[in-house]
Amino acid sequence: MTEPTFTIPLWADLLGVGLGGVQGAMFASGFQGQRRLDLLGVAIIGIMIGMGGGLIRDILIGQTPASLQSNWYLITATGAALVGMLLAGVLNRVNTFIVVLDAVVIGMFGAFGTSKAIAFGLPEVPAVFIGVCSAAGGGILRDVLMGLPVSIMHVGSLYAVAAGAGCAFLVIAHGLGLGIVPSAAIAIALTAIIRVLAVIFDVSLPEQRRLYRRRVAAETGMIPIVKP
Repeated sequence: MTEPTFTIPLWADLLGVGLGGVQGAMFASGFQGQRRLDLLGVAIIGIMIGMGGGLIRDILIGQTPASLQSNWYLITATGAALVGMLLAGVLNRVNTFIVVLDAVVIGMFGAFGTSKAIAFGLPEVPAVFIGVCSAAGGGILRDVLMGLPVSIMHVGSLYAVAAGAGCAFLVIAHGLGLGIVPSAAIAIALTAIIRVLAVIFDVSLPEQRRLYRRRVAAETGMIPIVKP
């Protein structure tokens, strides 16, 4: 693994963390009854969304997480989560804003993860894998903490597929000679567009049960049933 020739600017990383924190707070504000969260709970969810992707990215690369090398990551994630909680009542009424924010956050973490993997000399396929893990990492940690089904594992609106497309474009464009910064910018836009369009048109991958239901029915139909 070589020394990086490109590093993610602190302001850009913090921007992703901040947007993730706001997104996490808005997600947490939707819980009612016994699942409702206090200020600490909202802050924790915001931190997981804002910092989770970067933590997973750096651990996979084998580096000390960048979020633990500066005071600003935790401060930004916590502050953004609290701001998001205060504005959740207003922002949750604007569904378009929620969808676009979610798409941009996915794109940013995916592009940052792939860019850093490339900078450390990882091959193309692992770089895309790290980018997708970075994009989905915060959501996975959030769902685990809340005791919810991991959303990326279920039928949805091309969450990981959008991130994968953006990360793959970044790797290909950089390999063809385009600079890492413009490649990452286009990758973020591509990821966001795919995600938004998937939500608008309700596009998702086929359900697993639909793919093999007929085969299972045929196989089980051949098994004799012995009645007691």
